[in-house]
This record gives sequence, C-alpha cells and structure tokens, in this order.
Amino acid sequence: MVRVEHIGIAVNSIEEKKSIYEKLLNTACYKTELVESEGVQTAFFQIGENKIELLEATRPDSAIAKYLEKKGEGIHHIAFEVEDIAAEMARLEAEGFQLLHTEPKRGADNKLICFLHPKSSGGILIELCQEIR
Repeated sequence: MVRVEHIGIAVNSIEEKKSIYEKLLNTACYKTELVESEGVQTAFFQIGENKIELLEATRPDSAIAKYLEKKGEGIHHIAFEVEDIAAEMARLEAEGFQLLHTEPKRGADNKLICFLHPKSSGGILIELCQEIR
C-alpha cells in the first residue's frame, strides 16, 4: 500500500453536493466522470496528495444505488493506491481477505480497481487502485 488515494462518498446528487464540497475543501472539482460499468457518476476533488470522490448512482441496480437505499448518504469506501494491483490482490487473498473481483477492473480517474468485502476488512469497504500506465 502506497497511500490513501481517496475517500469515496455516496451522494444522491453530485450537482447538489458539489458546491458544498468546493466550499468545504476550498478547491474546485477537477473532474467528473461517468463509469457506465459500475452505474456511477463521479466527481473528484484534490486535497494535497489525497482526493475526495463523490459517487452518484446512474441506475437503480448499481452498488451505489443499493448503498444509498440501505444506508443513505455518507462515506462509502476508502481507497488505497498500490504499485501492483494483481500482486496486492494475491497477497490480501492469501491473508484471508475476501475480494469482490477476481481480476482488476477499470475504474474512474484512470485506475485499475478491486474492492475488498467489508465483512473481511473490519466493516469498511476497501478499494485498491493502481494508475493505468
């Protein structure tokens, strides 16, 4: 693990929340991106070396829609940057963590991603992410 890459926050509406986070963080949203495979619209804010990612569901069967329905708006996951996502997935699986994917997937912000099931990581959804080179 290299560092905390971002904290993902589930929101009902990025447009409604974006200005709140711009004021709170004293910085503009630098990027929005639709990730169709996950059914999510994202908005990113850079804070030093770390980021905040807002996540809005774009379809009712997406993981974010289900999360919002069950828990409401709030922190959804913590993402850690890794150098080699495949190696880190293998290491964590060998340590007993449950991976939600068998292979890395393309995510937002030019990343390969994989999530760990919260039941195996102390109740927190953990995302591994590696910059696509």
